[in-house]
Amino acid sequence: MNLRDLSIEHLGQVGLLAQRRRGNHIDGREEAPVSGSYLPVVDPATEMTVAEAPDSDAADVNAAVASARRTFESAAWKSLRPADRERMLYTLSTLIESHADELSALETLQSGKLRGIARMVDVGAGAEFVRYMAGWATKLEGQTLDNSIGIPGPQWVTYTRREPVGVVGAIVPWNFPLAIALWKVAPALAAGCTVVLKPSEETPLTALRLAELAIEAGFPPGALNVVCGRGATAGAALAAHPDIRKISFTGSTGVGRLIGHAAVDNMARFTLELGGKSPLIVLDDADPAAAAQGAANGIFFHQGQVCTAGSRVYVQRGIFDKVVSQLAQVAEGLHIGSGFDPQAQFGPLVSRRHMDRVMAHIDGAVAEGATLVTGGGRAFDGGCFVKPTVFVDAKPSMRIVREEVFGPVATIVPFDDVEDAIRMANDSAYGLAASVWSNSLSAVHRIVPRLQAGVVWVNAHNVLDNALPLGGVKQSGYGRDLGRAAVESFTELKSVCMAV
Repeated sequence: MNLRDLSIEHLGQVGLLAQRRRGNHIDGREEAPVSGSYLPVVDPATEMTVAEAPDSDAADVNAAVASARRTFESAAWKSLRPADRERMLYTLSTLIESHADELSALETLQSGKLRGIARMVDVGAGAEFVRYMAGWATKLEGQTLDNSIGIPGPQWVTYTRREPVGVVGAIVPWNFPLAIALWKVAPALAAGCTVVLKPSEETPLTALRLAELAIEAGFPPGALNVVCGRGATAGAALAAHPDIRKISFTGSTGVGRLIGHAAVDNMARFTLELGGKSPLIVLDDADPAAAAQGAANGIFFHQGQVCTAGSRVYVQRGIFDKVVSQLAQVAEGLHIGSGFDPQAQFGPLVSRRHMDRVMAHIDGAVAEGATLVTGGGRAFDGGCFVKPTVFVDAKPSMRIVREEVFGPVATIVPFDDVEDAIRMANDSAYGLAASVWSNSLSAVHRIVPRLQAGVVWVNAHNVLDNALPLGGVKQSGYGRDLGRAAVESFTELKSVCMAV
């Protein structure tokens, strides 16, 4: 069966052939965009249009925000107990699991990701995260404080309480459409907020299905609204809306800056999880085969379309040649194919536009003098497939070292002294993640505190846990997703001082 036949088979299974044009989800109903304009949703393996979704503008955003605000201010929403929100979120997690086949097929159709990855990460881990956040709905707390107020007369009672910020705008990217949507929606709902979700125009289908499942889970209309469309129109209108009290965005650093400015103009809270150029530092006491496999997982997982992708690999000279050779072998041995192919280990990039951008980075690296070890071209004549690519002889000034490629492209650089490795790892505008590969506990403990990154892994890369906050420093963003930090970011801390 060829790539097109695989996609058509699964297109029929998820029912899209009968419902190819979707509307926004506003106030519990499917609504056509005010403009009447739609955008294609394209399967990147075949470049076949599988659906159409709204090309929304400010009018649609206004309607969605108004719905979310009405719900947030309604007596019914405010009367919900934390235990009620916990129950609804738990029910939503079970619905996500029971619709795993449908949701994972939608993810593969719209983004090209491997079906197994969609089942494991977006659906499986996504459902677990919703359950984790369900528990937080009943565990947000303030403090009763001993005070030192010196005003004579009354006695004083002082305490703090956490309250929901209000209506939340969530803007999510195309690489993990369902998982990252849940990273924002679940903690916001747990905290008692209502949400307007704007998925990427390239991958809106699972967000729309999520909104339907939220209604089925018992959330009232308006608690979760979904507005589809382009970032420059629908996304900009959402970020700048005066009734949005918190904006949570995952995406590029350039767009993140614009969203941060828009939020500050309205004095809204914001969380920005932005770009990365994550380094791996491999010491010569590490096992070369394990380090090479770890580097492959770090850069080739989901075709390198991961914010924390390990695109800069620094290897101590004693094992440099072995790691390069073995990483190239892993790259060349990956089975490339459609996400619906159960044998595939490596799928397409999300779109032709993104494929062209990645290829431009590869061609630019060759032009600047980097040496291509393996890959460097398209895997097939059709579809958005780029071969896993490894470079050596890359200088620190090259674009391939300094800019985020967001594709399956790694540079491997040797070092002699650990101080040089730390300096090169930190020589970046980004600071999202890093990893250290060594069997020396002493060396690891010395290196980890000196790395300028929000997340550091040891002898692993791209490993997440629901309880561990995720976010970056420098140009990689502000604030944190996941963990207690995430749910508390959707609350305001109110201080109360009472004379008794």
